[in-house]
Amino acid sequence: MSDLQTPYYLIDLAKLRVNMQRIQSLREQSGVKCLLALKCFATWGAFDFMRPFMDGTTSSSLFELRLGHEEFGAETHAYSVAWADHEIDEALGYADKIIFNSLGQLDRYSDKAAARGIKMGLRLNPRFSTSGFDLADPARPFSRLGEWDLPKLEQALDRISGVMIHYNCENGDFDLFDAQLSRIEAEFGGLLEKLDWVSLGGGIHFTGDGYPLEKLAARLKAFQQKFGVQLFLEPGEASITRSASLEVTVLDLIHNGKDVAIVDSSIEAHMLDLLIYRETAKLPQDGQHAYQIAGKTCLAGDIFGEARFAQPLQVGSRISIADAAGYTMVKKNWFNGVPMPAIAIRDENGTIREVRRFTYDDYKSSLS
Repeated sequence: MSDLQTPYYLIDLAKLRVNMQRIQSLREQSGVKCLLALKCFATWGAFDFMRPFMDGTTSSSLFELRLGHEEFGAETHAYSVAWADHEIDEALGYADKIIFNSLGQLDRYSDKAAARGIKMGLRLNPRFSTSGFDLADPARPFSRLGEWDLPKLEQALDRISGVMIHYNCENGDFDLFDAQLSRIEAEFGGLLEKLDWVSLGGGIHFTGDGYPLEKLAARLKAFQQKFGVQLFLEPGEASITRSASLEVTVLDLIHNGKDVAIVDSSIEAHMLDLLIYRETAKLPQDGQHAYQIAGKTCLAGDIFGEARFAQPLQVGSRISIADAAGYTMVKKNWFNGVPMPAIAIRDENGTIREVRRFTYDDYKSSLS
């Protein structure tokens, strides 16, 4: 293990390559294009490695859009739940396609996009999803995410060339994906056949071990042929799953009914998504010595989870928390003034290099 000062996120390019090769295989077999979803992973120090395997990026805000355009290049899709008047002109300067969340936004900005020659799309909400969390369910009651009134959508056909349908969330079940796509074909097929492109968003866990990639490729290829469209996928978690870790050090050991190891990191500050969804971090489970791994902030629930080790922990012991790429670096924060983890990359020859370290000046400059 590296002697870099913890905490730090460690991106392993050999592990990342496994995901990239699966993405490339899907592209080759199906003809779909794959865009990195920056809302999940925007660590641009890895973009040079990822670029040959993907077709570009998709964004959820002006800043993500600009980052994708400047650092990744290739095809750049611009989406936002709501664009503001003061940012739309800049956004159009970076975008190859702009996807509006509502007909109101399309009405407001379509003339500007048309004048720039930017292809336009709308978000279509099929009113169902695979999400198990109400917080993340795009089809929840009164959802603001996209349009579903078919007559209204058809009235916009003179201005849009495609739609984005993001309804999968951590979906590793091909049969469920197949059934729901068939439902979309049945309900919206008349609209789809009048379009040039369709994005099925992200949330399809097709880089997972054992996923039937060939079946997915055949299904996507058939969809494209049936409707005469170019399909896009927007893999976020699927792009970087299992490719990074959060490296931490034990600062203190206490016993309060169970053994607790306090580390130099924080689930609230450094792996916030786990706290939001009340999930535990992926910790070592390979021995008889059990510990609760806890963060160093004053939040009582700043707890990564339960772990087991082959040997007793000591102050100074290093712990590696797995699967720490998605929705971590993009959500890290300065709660309690705890230093943000550095970002490091392990090259395929095993060399570890630090690409960014955050300092007090970064903390101070984020405030006023």
